[in-house]
Amino acid sequence: MIHLDWHGVLSGQPLQWIISGFLTTVWVTLAGCILATVLAILLLALQLSQFRPAQAIVAVWVLLFRNTPILVQLLFWYFAAWNLLPADWKAVVNNVYPWSVLPGNVWWLTPEFICSAWGLAVFGSAFLLGEVESGIRAISRGQHEAALVQGFRGWILLRWIILPQALSNAWQPIVGQYLNLMKLSSLASAIGFAELTYQVRQIESYNAHALEAFAVGSAIYLVVGLLLGSALGALGRKTFSRPIAHRPATVSVLPESEPDER
Repeated sequence: MIHLDWHGVLSGQPLQWIISGFLTTVWVTLAGCILATVLAILLLALQLSQFRPAQAIVAVWVLLFRNTPILVQLLFWYFAAWNLLPADWKAVVNNVYPWSVLPGNVWWLTPEFICSAWGLAVFGSAFLLGEVESGIRAISRGQHEAALVQGFRGWILLRWIILPQALSNAWQPIVGQYLNLMKLSSLASAIGFAELTYQVRQIESYNAHALEAFAVGSAIYLVVGLLLGSALGALGRKTFSRPIAHRPATVSVLPESEPDER
């Protein structure tokens, strides 16, 4: 019969590692989700620009990052792309600054954190773009045409007409992509990033309590996923279920044409 020794995981140095890994996972997930959202919005703007070279860039971006493993991408950003940066840039990262430490004593100005967050963002942006495009396709074509008639163009059209409705239509799939990024952050342990999975494996090497360590790590991922999903779901319900009167004015519905009496 297997004897589980939880004391060897939930006390002393192993407990400190788990707490540190948990906080690091939370911060890198948050950074990756924010960056992925910004990149997806930029890609969407290029996609809607009707400028063919820009659309070609988006097509290549999506094709490349959706069809290659994220582990390979993380290894590329850390071992290849990072070494191509100017020496002055890397020197800045290697210095210590008061603002380079996040709450919970998580250092974000490190090659591992930056490459992990960027890798998650690039990978996630390609999928978020697909979800938002699906939300846009669900919008009535008449609303887009009405906005154009009213004089909405460019960013104003995207900000006030397209994005609010597209996000409302695609919010649940978007939440799923954010949760996926949280789970995929565990692959950053391959580049030596001290997130939760890395710390769990360190406990395994430290005192051979592999079963207990991975059980605790799995439970933490589960709880974080449930809490994040619930919080984002509540945010979506609060944001997208408000009465129309409480939203910024966008565009009036065009009146139907009078029937031909001839």
